[in-house]
Amino acid sequence: MRLVKLLANLGYGSRKEMQLAIRNGWVTDTAGNRLKADSKAAHDDILFDDEPLDPAQGVVILMNKPVGYTCSAKDQGRLVYDLLPDRFRVRKPALSTIGRLDKETSGLLLFTDDGTFLHKVISPKSEVPKVYDVTLDRPMNGTEADLFASGEMMLESEEKPLKPAELDVIDETNGRLTLHEGRYHQVRRMFAATGNHVTALRRSRVGSLGLDGVDEGNWKVLSDTEKSLIFA
Repeated sequence: MRLVKLLANLGYGSRKEMQLAIRNGWVTDTAGNRLKADSKAAHDDILFDDEPLDPAQGVVILMNKPVGYTCSAKDQGRLVYDLLPDRFRVRKPALSTIGRLDKETSGLLLFTDDGTFLHKVISPKSEVPKVYDVTLDRPMNGTEADLFASGEMMLESEEKPLKPAELDVIDETNGRLTLHEGRYHQVRRMFAATGNHVTALRRSRVGSLGLDGVDEGNWKVLSDTEKSLIFA
């Protein structure tokens, strides 16, 4: 791919702007040599304004999403994309969330520009487990774990029972719930069906991938090894 198109696709600016940036010497290799529009260099060897380029196509990003942010690029209010560099909004291919967390749910959120990878993670056939830390308004009644694990639980307005889910009770108002599917507001609706209300919800793990070392509101690019943990 030509250097101008590469930089434009990464969101650094229009092709015209990138042609100007190259002419002005803002694009170099790691040795400090100015690159030209037809220069050939490995992605990791290119600097823009003395900084390494953003990750190449196929990137997977992990974010520790705070409460109050919406998983959208266009809605009003605070958006998860506000926590990423502005140019990430205009990358080509587009950077999309892998599934969603609602506005009042925090924790592990993934982004990618790789459609095949995205669909692999969210496909019902993959059954990638997702772990949620749950705080409830009232003490549990003691029947929740068996009900969630039964494979027979039905949610209101749905025609298919939920897949078995595992509830680890921490104390009377706190638990850790592992799901193997992703229905709309599923965790909140499951506890609502037992007569309770979720007051705090945080996704702490997807597959074997956790939030280790990523503080709330921060993000990181996943290595190939870390990406493989999603399916481990």
